[in-house]
Amino acid sequence: MGQDTLPPSATGPVPAGTAREDPGRDPSDRGAPERGDPAPDRDAFFDNVKYLAILLVAVGHAWEPLREGSRTVTALYTLVYAFHMPAFIVVSGYFSRGFDGSPRRVRRLITGVAVPYVVFEVAYTLVTRWTDDAPDRAVSLLDPLYLTWFLAALFVWRLTTPLWRVVRWPLPLALAVAMLATLSPAIGKDLDLQRVLQFLPFFVLGLLLRPEHFRLVRRRAVRVLSVPVFAGAAAVAYWAAPRGIYPWFFHDDSATQLGAPAWYGPVTTLATFGCSLALVACFLAWVPGRRTWFTSLGAATLYGYLLHGFVKQAAGPAHWYDHPWIHRPLGAAVVTAVAAVTVTLLCTAPVRRALRWVVEPKAAWAFKDDDAAGAAARAVR
Repeated sequence: MGQDTLPPSATGPVPAGTAREDPGRDPSDRGAPERGDPAPDRDAFFDNVKYLAILLVAVGHAWEPLREGSRTVTALYTLVYAFHMPAFIVVSGYFSRGFDGSPRRVRRLITGVAVPYVVFEVAYTLVTRWTDDAPDRAVSLLDPLYLTWFLAALFVWRLTTPLWRVVRWPLPLALAVAMLATLSPAIGKDLDLQRVLQFLPFFVLGLLLRPEHFRLVRRRAVRVLSVPVFAGAAAVAYWAAPRGIYPWFFHDDSATQLGAPAWYGPVTTLATFGCSLALVACFLAWVPGRRTWFTSLGAATLYGYLLHGFVKQAAGPAHWYDHPWIHRPLGAAVVTAVAAVTVTLLCTAPVRRALRWVVEPKAAWAFKDDDAAGAAARAVR
């Protein structure tokens, strides 16, 4: 997320860490953060990944006001931001492999991503007029506000999926695009393209992954190795905390906008990609593959993602962070627990039933039926 305001028939058993390929469902329905109730054939591993990642998103947002004056919080914040959104994006890319531009998939993309983007972009604009004391803030669908950037990015990434399936070297090409983006401060804020381009390699990597890759990172040897890797990353984050390194993991500015020479951009892109990828692998290694008490919540992380921002935005006017004890270790622990409980509750069934009409609109009235749309597409071809 940005630093400014803060961002589904196979037979037989499914090995832990793999997904059933259901030709009757759009694989994009199981991306992250995503939509819907758990289906019987959902892989618990990926729902667990999504829940734990959205938990880290909410906690990271809650830590933002606590960074100043706390090297430990800043270090933890840096560590979490190095991998939580890359993990979401890799899994989103993995479940976007089936996007082929067909009418059915386009319709799901519109109702599942584009419509929620419009609704919540407007909603956050209206809310932040009050919370940010900006009564004249205009509604702009081209300039994603707060955490809506991910929906805009996911829409663009999925539309480009057919391209990455035909080019010869998709990941190197995506990395080159991200590296070049860091050299271009003129890209501007339209659709948050700087972040769209700089996070692109993680989405393309997800498109290239197969079930065996997820089985590989969940081997015992990887789990054991992940412990010293995470410990080392935490130590580096603690060292880097007072040096203001964490903005590089937001991927929303060019190198010169971060006060660095332009050539830092491409170099840092490769460095942060490698660092984030290693930490994503460590994170995935420890995600349980069995069903747990929170597995079903992973099917509704879009709710937690889109709704927890309103709670965070209300913290300012409510002066929740004004109490001195909040900025002490016990206060930081309480803030962490409250953020975790809040986003968990927002992923529960009652919230989904109450708000499905706005988070997961059907909008069947706006589309031709599948047969008519398919016939029209064949006629064009």
